[in-house]
Amino acid sequence: MTHYHAVVWLDHARARIHQFNADDVESTTIFANGPNTLRQEHSHDPGPRTGKKTAEDRRYYEAIVKALEPAQVWLVLGPSLAKKELARHIEEQVPRLRERIAAIETAEHPSDEELVERARAFFRAHDRMTPQTGEAGQQIKKAS
Repeated sequence: MTHYHAVVWLDHARARIHQFNADDVESTTIFANGPNTLRQEHSHDPGPRTGKKTAEDRRYYEAIVKALEPAQVWLVLGPSLAKKELARHIEEQVPRLRERIAAIETAEHPSDEELVERARAFFRAHDRMTPQTGEAGQQIKKAS
């Protein structure tokens, strides 16, 4: 089932994505190094710092965008810079999707239930101020 709204909470290790309406939630988790491993956030030997993003980071953000894409409006949350890096990736790699980002906000480490509830509250307010249309330009019933 495709939902109109989505929320993603991410850091540099994983992204928790929830697409939802008033009655249903579909959840996905994407890990930076694939489905079964987490990239270590702290290392004793971090290696050289070049300031350039690796192909691994790009694949991570591409996977997040692919998971979000069925939803029409996204709320992006996280405690770190990863949320802004995702927005930059979208701006540079898939600019046709940049308007789907309703907001980017800081959030520490909420539970999945807290994350969905925060997103529903956000979209209740957001939807009152923004007309909702589908891909064909049809008005869509508000589902949050």
